Amino acid sequence: MSKETKKDLNADPITGKPGSHPVGTGVGGVGGAAAGAAIGTMAGPLGTLIGGAIGAVVGGGAGHAAAEAIDPTREEAYWRAEHANTSYYQQGHDFERDLHPAYAVGYANRARYPADARFEDHEHDLRRSWEEVKGDSRLAWDDARLASRDAWNRVS
Repeated sequence: MSKETKKDLNADPITGKPGSHPVGTGVGGVGGAAAGAAIGTMAGPLGTLIGGAIGAVVGGGAGHAAAEAIDPTREEAYWRAEHANTSYYQQGHDFERDLHPAYAVGYANRARYPADARFEDHEHDLRRSWEEVKGDSRLAWDDARLASRDAWNRVS
């Protein structure tokens, strides 16, 4: 067997580790996001939003993008456990119906913006996303934005 070089191993240009390629990673993440969004569409607008984020994780799995992508399953579990401990939680709010869509707007949209982007700078777009995915949530944007901003900041 011949000695393999970094070039033969498709080495990451930054870390030198084998098995990564920036172009493939990017294409995988974008393709995965599109596939995830398409699958999520069957579950409605919230499913599309979250499916796109899941697809980016799965598609990015071909390279290093997965490590940098947001894991919607982990984020949902975190907020499911923590939502009642927030300052904006109101008795009677149901996580699944009222708050999960608000958190998803924050964490699932975060990757669409540069790393140094601030929630407030993109709030208009995020509010539009809320209106598309809120479904049966009883929260108005003024209440939902607090949860969305928390989720955005957590994954920043």
